[in-house]
Amino acid sequence: MDKDNPGAQQAVSLTRRLMSSGGFDALYREGMGLIEEVAAYLDGPGRADSQHLSREASFVYATESMRLTTRLMQLASWLLLQRAVNEGEISPEQAMSEKAKVKFSALPSDRGGPGWDELPQAIVDYVEKGDRLFERVVKFDKIERGEIAPEANAENAVSAQIDRLKSAFGA
Repeated sequence: MDKDNPGAQQAVSLTRRLMSSGGFDALYREGMGLIEEVAAYLDGPGRADSQHLSREASFVYATESMRLTTRLMQLASWLLLQRAVNEGEISPEQAMSEKAKVKFSALPSDRGGPGWDELPQAIVDYVEKGDRLFERVVKFDKIERGEIAPEANAENAVSAQIDRLKSAFGA
């Protein structure tokens, strides 16, 4: 409760609610589904696709598939720990301690260079999906660690817009 404005309501952290609700289940399914898809592709059609690439494209393919696999394994660890918290198997504190061991080291980087344009569209699509999922989970992780303010985004943006309107109309 705001001391200066007793009628004001406290902001609710949407991120924490998302992580303990059906929103997390969707994120979990998406992450684990992507892991299965990528593994099936790399073990099957991806092998065949990579054999027809130029030397440069072959190097880029190997590099990107390793980066993607590393990112997805880091995501799987994080998602499994969060699921364990949500299901009451471990405490949030235990999960934070374990999540600290999960270093998001394979951060997405700029793509391109010699051979990139020759890559099979499937691997390019998986890299892009993996990057988007990775960015979402890294953001949740940073919020949870207190490295960025929760909902410094949507909630505060709405509040800031309301303040601007009040100021413009003298309310």
